[in-house]
Amino acid sequence: MGYPRIIAHRCGGALAPENTLAGLRLAARLGCRGVEFDAMLAADGVPVLIHDETLERTTSGQGRVADMDSARLIRLDAGIRHHAAFAVEPVPTLDAALQLCAALGLWANVEIKPAVGHEAATGRVVARHAAAGGGRLVLSSFSETALRAAAAEAPQLPRALLVEVIPADWRERLAGLGAMALHCSARGLTAGVAAAVRAEGFPLACYTINRRDEAERLFAMGVSAVFSDRPDLWALEEM
Repeated sequence: MGYPRIIAHRCGGALAPENTLAGLRLAARLGCRGVEFDAMLAADGVPVLIHDETLERTTSGQGRVADMDSARLIRLDAGIRHHAAFAVEPVPTLDAALQLCAALGLWANVEIKPAVGHEAATGRVVARHAAAGGGRLVLSSFSETALRAAAAEAPQLPRALLVEVIPADWRERLAGLGAMALHCSARGLTAGVAAAVRAEGFPLACYTINRRDEAERLFAMGVSAVFSDRPDLWALEEM
């Protein structure tokens, strides 16, 4: 499972409203080959792109994502809080994001981001939509419950376990989940642990790296890819 070395965090990083189609288009224009975004279920079970369980930080709405149906969510403005230039940018559905990734030739890391109490349902539904959407992608999540549900729904899709710090039992956890990769915070990652993960043949991706020198240090340790809010810091040929 090949990973692009530089992956635009939450679609376009800090350069566009997070988790939006505008971010995907900007990432593609910058020359990114890979993007990452978060998928959560609306009240009617439709997966949409958003990170927080609540709407206030990134949209013009208020309340919980899980309490609002998708028809209302997609009418919210997900761009104005980033910059007035992105006003009226909608909250996209996962289907719309996957379709645009396919059209732009973008590899996608779809992070399953369940609201509390919706772990299994979110894993199952996101996997179903991801399988139907086709394209090059990997599913990841901090929730092992969500990953197991995704595996049951679409076992053919590659999955990655997402952790803050790589646990001592990472081999057993990956095996138990049938996961093919490991994603972790760069903070606290040691060369020894990175070497052990790579020696077992698992891709290792780190978040969130916004300096070239830090990325180069991680690549030298054997890290496969980094998630970045500043994909513009890399020349096109390096992505």
